[in-house]
Parts: sequence; C-alpha cells; structure tokens
Amino acid sequence: MVHVTTSTKSISEKDIQREWHIVDMDGQVLGRAVNKIATLLQGKHKPTFAPYLDAGDYVVVINAKKLKVTGSKADDKTYSYYSGYPGGQKVVPFKTLLEKKPTEIVSHAVLGMLPKNKLRDRRMTRLYIFPDSTHPYEHKLGKKQ
Repeated sequence: MVHVTTSTKSISEKDIQREWHIVDMDGQVLGRAVNKIATLLQGKHKPTFAPYLDAGDYVVVINAKKLKVTGSKADDKTYSYYSGYPGGQKVVPFKTLLEKKPTEIVSHAVLGMLPKNKLRDRRMTRLYIFPDSTHPYEHKLGKKQ
C-alpha cells in the first residue's frame, strides 16, 4: 500500500500580490456593484484567499454620482447619523446625499458588505472613490469592471 501525501502551502503576508481594479458605477445598481467591490477588497477572487489574511486588491471607483438604485429606494432610503448629544441625530435622504456626497453612499455600502473584523479598516483604506471619471490613478494597470 502506497500513501501519497499532498501538501498545501499556505500563503504568507510577503507572498501577497495586489492588483488595481477600476469599477465604473455609471448606470450600475448600487448593491450589485458593491458586492463585486467587497469581493475584490477581500481577495476572495484569488485562489490564494485566506480569511485571516488581508490579501485583497486596490479598488478605484469612478462615477459614483451616476449610480442607480432599484425600486423606490431613491425616494425612501435615508442615512442617519448621531453625534451622541441630545438633539444630535441627523437624517439625510438618499437623493440629498447623492447630490452632495456620492462617495459616502458607496463607502457606507462597501463598509456594510465587508466582514466585521480587525481587517475591515485596512481593507477600506485600499478603496478610492471619486464622484466623476477623473482620478489620479491612471498610471496603475488594472481591469475595468
């Protein structure tokens, strides 16, 4: 009887290779696009994915002000913030936030899609969101999603 052993080598921090991806939100549905962004930030698309390592890629999101939502979310959805002081709660409708700070909508959605662990903040630092199509990362090679 011959025993064949195959060993799987786990990836370490020094073996991680990060790529740059450009995601154009022009006409894309918020939830579906954010799901792809969260997958890229975590590195789940790589064969060397390990949940305990931060092996994700850099993601540049352009045209954040041209995103779409389905159903009546454009009218009904609100974002609330609370300062901790009495009377410090603010509720901002989706349409207002889309006009003033469209990058906040995308970052809030991506933050909600990422796992709630110690790697979350590190992954969010690799996310760059721009309201229009101009960005300073033209020199980085990447794929347009």
